[in-house]
Amino acid sequence: MLRIAFAGTPDFALPALDALAASKHQLVGVLTQPDRPAGRGRELRASAVKRRALELGLPVAQPARLASEADRAALVQWQPDLLVVVAYGLLLPPAVLALPRLGCLNIHASLLPRWRGAAPIQRAILAGDAESGVSIMQMDAGLDTGPLLAQRRVPIGARMTSADLHAALARDGAALLLEAIAALERGTAVARAQATTGVTYAHKLEKREALIDWSASAAAIARQVRGCNPWPTAQTSLGGQLLKIWQADALAKPRDLLPPPGAHAPPGTVLGLRDDRLLIACGEGVLAIEQLQSAGRRVVSAAEFAHGHARGLDGLKLG
Repeated sequence: MLRIAFAGTPDFALPALDALAASKHQLVGVLTQPDRPAGRGRELRASAVKRRALELGLPVAQPARLASEADRAALVQWQPDLLVVVAYGLLLPPAVLALPRLGCLNIHASLLPRWRGAAPIQRAILAGDAESGVSIMQMDAGLDTGPLLAQRRVPIGARMTSADLHAALARDGAALLLEAIAALERGTAVARAQATTGVTYAHKLEKREALIDWSASAAAIARQVRGCNPWPTAQTSLGGQLLKIWQADALAKPRDLLPPPGAHAPPGTVLGLRDDRLLIACGEGVLAIEQLQSAGRRVVSAAEFAHGHARGLDGLKLG
């Protein structure tokens, strides 16, 4: 049985925390980010990991950084054999990396070295990757550069959103973590250096990346919709009013649905409602919107949205 400390902050870390809590190992404490203002009232809100840790009756520490001895006091007091890090949000200085006798393990939501960095799930979908996965990495001083103990691949389905992939990788990461810890405990774990080729960086997603450019291809916009679901959500406008696009597909045979020659519709033009999907002309192909949301309203189907516009939508332009 190992003494394990845990460091994590968002929902993605919860399956791993739960798996460790249910294992034979002793969870000695949890590090998480300080409470942050959230919501319209900007009231302080605890992280998902803090809330779960308190439910489990675990000691919690919330240093704003780990640079000083005072910042690290709780971790030192816990005397962990191993520190497990999952989407913690703080860089670990050398003093922390060297503290547990078995080092620090990280669950990273990509097939390293592809998509090192902050937003590997979203970047994989936006780039059109056919697969993603999780990596169990021994942490070093670099950004997601440490040697790998294990990896598990996950196909990215044609309709998979960032939310869907997030859930799949969180679940698989927790299971793979337990396997890696068991190998460490047995002394059979084999760490391998990451490849020096195929390195990419998953920069943090920004709100501006959610704005749809209708001159892009329908396939690229469909990936944007899936990659930005649930945050920041792909966006356009109609009549100066914000529209969020939650679910959409690029049509397999868009030419059959485009206006006839001589009546080409500019990108962003609403082509009509067919099979309960709102068709939008793109720079290449047609996007079929299935779910969308007007500012301040609930998410509705394309059919509901169209029926709410008595004057019709055909020929109107988005963006």
